[in-house]
Amino acid sequence: MTLALFPGTPGARPFWLATASGLALLASPALAQQATESPAPQDVAGQPNLQTPDVAPLTSNAPAVSAEDQVGFAADTLNYDSDTEVVVAEGNVAMNREAISMRADKVTWDRKTGQVFAEGNVAIKNPEGDIAYGDKIELTDSLRDGVVENLLVVLDNGSRMAAVRGTRFENGNIELENAVYTACSVEDSEGCPKNPSWQIRAVRVTYDKAKNKIRYKGARVEIFGLPLIPLPGLSHPANSEAGGGLLVPEIRLDRSNGFEIAVPYYLRLAADRDITVTPHLYTGAAPMIEGEFRALTDIGSFRVNGYGTYGSLVPLTGEDLDSRKRFRGYLESAGKFQFDPRWSLSYSGRIATDRTFMRRYDISRDDRLRSTFELERIGGSSYLSIAGWATQTLRANDQQGQQPIALPIIDYRKRFADPVLGGQVELQLNTLAIGRTEGQDTQRAFAGARWDLRGLTRLGQEVTLTALVRGDVYHSDENLLTSIPGYRGKSGWQTRGIAAVAADMRWPFVGEFAGGTQTLTPRVQIVATPPIKNLDIPNEDSRAFDLEDSNLFSINRFNGYDRFEDGARITYGVEWNYNRPGFNISSSVGQSYRLSNKPSLFPDGTGLTDRTSDIVGRTTIAYRDFLRLTHRYRLDKDNFAIRRNEFDATIGSRSTYAVLGYSRLNRDILLLGEDLQDREEARVGGRVAVARNWSVFGSAIVDLTERSDDPLSSADGFEPIRHRLGVAYDDDCLSIALTWRRDYADTGDARRGNSFSFRVAFRNLGF
Repeated sequence: MTLALFPGTPGARPFWLATASGLALLASPALAQQATESPAPQDVAGQPNLQTPDVAPLTSNAPAVSAEDQVGFAADTLNYDSDTEVVVAEGNVAMNREAISMRADKVTWDRKTGQVFAEGNVAIKNPEGDIAYGDKIELTDSLRDGVVENLLVVLDNGSRMAAVRGTRFENGNIELENAVYTACSVEDSEGCPKNPSWQIRAVRVTYDKAKNKIRYKGARVEIFGLPLIPLPGLSHPANSEAGGGLLVPEIRLDRSNGFEIAVPYYLRLAADRDITVTPHLYTGAAPMIEGEFRALTDIGSFRVNGYGTYGSLVPLTGEDLDSRKRFRGYLESAGKFQFDPRWSLSYSGRIATDRTFMRRYDISRDDRLRSTFELERIGGSSYLSIAGWATQTLRANDQQGQQPIALPIIDYRKRFADPVLGGQVELQLNTLAIGRTEGQDTQRAFAGARWDLRGLTRLGQEVTLTALVRGDVYHSDENLLTSIPGYRGKSGWQTRGIAAVAADMRWPFVGEFAGGTQTLTPRVQIVATPPIKNLDIPNEDSRAFDLEDSNLFSINRFNGYDRFEDGARITYGVEWNYNRPGFNISSSVGQSYRLSNKPSLFPDGTGLTDRTSDIVGRTTIAYRDFLRLTHRYRLDKDNFAIRRNEFDATIGSRSTYAVLGYSRLNRDILLLGEDLQDREEARVGGRVAVARNWSVFGSAIVDLTERSDDPLSSADGFEPIRHRLGVAYDDDCLSIALTWRRDYADTGDARRGNSFSFRVAFRNLGF
């Protein structure tokens, strides 16, 4: 069999491939170069040495020779015995032919036998920049074949190959005996010799010139000097091209599938496409096959990845009434194509045969799979998007027939070059069609225009004026199939007109403070909108709203087009920023007040139910690259209770760090709406460097939701969801990780329990 070390791994190039058929002796003591050189790499106990010998820089003093069948060289002394016809060059011998150069202490040429010997600190450099070192090289007078003893090859990418003996044949093939290869550094930061983290040792290494491939016999991978992984039939390309073969196996152990071993096989179909096939074998489940196809075209690229098995399915709830085996699998594909500088097409597709397949085989923990496509045209002042998407739900209680399919979604925007009353004008056209197999269908189209004018007053205030108008047309049916009445709207055709004007003023004050610079920016916004017929319109894209700092000053604080906030309101807040070298604090806080007493569109618990909104804010503290803290909050306007409390922190360096997160949603909602339930969760993760190149890492997620927060939940206030713990080794050419993970919830046949995985990656081998 064949083992591909790495699709695209630079292989070892032989150094004596290009030689000459004749030898021109151009010796001249004047060209001699005085240098003190240490011995070439020695064979210790018959083992090849990867250390670079301490030799003088490889430069040639030999004059250039234009004839293709000649080799020029220079030396300190040159002797020729006419009786024996032996030529001996000694002392800083330098030879070259075109871009190939060689140095040696002594070169002997026997013209009768045609043998040429180079010995003593021999070094050869080829046009690609690779350098070979040896004690002794034996060549024929054609310089096309020969034998090298105690060979060391240093490739231009830093990789090394050493052998006790190397032989080049007339057809260009190379054979190395008792050889070793590594891509690791053999010197530490202080230049002292060190053992490589990994190396491949083989009884024999053969370079096939015709097939441009390197093959190993009796190969094994040694990690930290220990022979751990045998590699029978190992081979890889001799250049940067990818080659086919087996990749390093993946090993796992978990509660659902038992012991797993996956052995990927890589096949290069052409220079611009390849395929990887991975059989997955389990002790507790039927085998699974995985395949990935990748292709690069003249206008873009795409990939297709799929999994398939034949086994039984455990349902999400209840007993399995049908235990027959069936096909189970998952398919995904993604790609992007650039037709010209303006037009492009991108897509992404995902589909699974059932709701627990991806969790069962630890492919993904997504609870929804979305498939999308988008055709875009981006011009200098215009934008066009034609898109569509569909969703497959993997949630236990969701009905697939209620999931929307949006096709098409068309959005066009045009920005006019000539200003109107000094402001920028943008036109927008939009249409959307949503269908469901067992739910409400909605179609929408609108046309709108927006005018923006930004300026600065003499006192330094930044003022932005905005005006917009929009006309909507909707059609919907099967509205009663939508479970939440506020999202249904009225069946049939509905129309709506929207108009809004807004004035936004920011007034920054800058000054020195505590050795740094602080900026205090009060901000006031006034928005006025006539009454809008909102409840008659279906709500497809403005659901699950929550007031936060990011949308406080938005003209329309809903997160879509189907709902638009009407009435008049004033929003006020303040931003503060403090900055000094290496340290920064930024903070904002604000609130809004509705000038009309019209009932609010916003559901209870969103922070905008009453005329006076809740108080929202955010604070971020950053210290160099060591610390970053972010706190987001929403305070109840009546009693200052914390309705939203989010905390995220990253502390530490690249080698030792901690990531902390906490979320608490206490919306005080009487009637639960879609995605508006209360939640509380804590997250922690980190890595600790325990020694040089060694680290311990881990993460955990804990559900802190109580029954009082969500009456439909069975949470007890402290319920771990998932945690993992592992140990890893990483250096410049080797990465090893052993991970233990525990899941605390059953989802169909994705059972709770422990899982273990082992990963190893070798630089330049693609494992």
